[in-house]
Amino acid sequence: MTTGNYLRTALLLGLLTGLILVCGQLLGGQTGMLLALVFAAALNFGSYWFSDKIVLAMHRAKPVTAAEAPRLHAIVDGLVARAGLPKPALYVLPQQAPNAFATGRNPRHSAVAVTAGLLELMTDEEVQGVVAHELAHVKNRDILISSIAATLAGAITVLASLARWGAIFGGVGGRGDRDGGIIGLLATAIFAPIAALLIQMAVSRSREYAADATGAEIAGQPHGLARALEKLGRYSQRIPLQTSPSASHLFIVAPLSGRGIKSLFSTHPPLEERIRRLLGR
Repeated sequence: MTTGNYLRTALLLGLLTGLILVCGQLLGGQTGMLLALVFAAALNFGSYWFSDKIVLAMHRAKPVTAAEAPRLHAIVDGLVARAGLPKPALYVLPQQAPNAFATGRNPRHSAVAVTAGLLELMTDEEVQGVVAHELAHVKNRDILISSIAATLAGAITVLASLARWGAIFGGVGGRGDRDGGIIGLLATAIFAPIAALLIQMAVSRSREYAADATGAEIAGQPHGLARALEKLGRYSQRIPLQTSPSASHLFIVAPLSGRGIKSLFSTHPPLEERIRRLLGR
């Protein structure tokens, strides 16, 4: 991993750890902050070493051998040879919504996961484009920071949920309105998920353009990926993908889509702009 990626990873861990500590302070005062510090330390360790396994387990991803998925393995074998990358572990998610993501610590410990729906709905050239995009994330060293963001943002969401319930029942540990307890709990419930989402956006939006460009180079042409993005955009509106908002930035196309003001909070740039850049229009 490059120095810049190390710094970005450390910054992300620091920012989300700070959010966890603030949540702990607001939920349980000094004791809550100390418990949050222990929780954050364990979470940071687990996120670095096991974030890929956590993300794959979250989506019930199943590893597939060459005998079980010969088409997928053949496509990946050709692409990794062109890209000069180690072959990642391959997984299939049991969902009909077409989508895909890559995860892992580095190219030697990486995995690419695609949904069953993607394999059914895409041509070989389109699958090649999608997988090339995911291998681009591996080659560009995006996968670690994206996986850590998913793990830590998920933890922030859980803490925010606890804060909401604490506010409903009058605070945690009998604090009630004392020392602004309810206000603090409500602030945590509202702003912690927003802060986690903003961090995800900063991590992923510009990187999708870079992964599209690198993916087109790996595939040898941009047309398969461009057609796949068009098809993914259509199907994402019709077939919902079961995932947590904290993990939506991992996927090639945002499972939780929106237009207008909602698009400002999307973890992905607009599909139309991605396709335009790919085709040089």
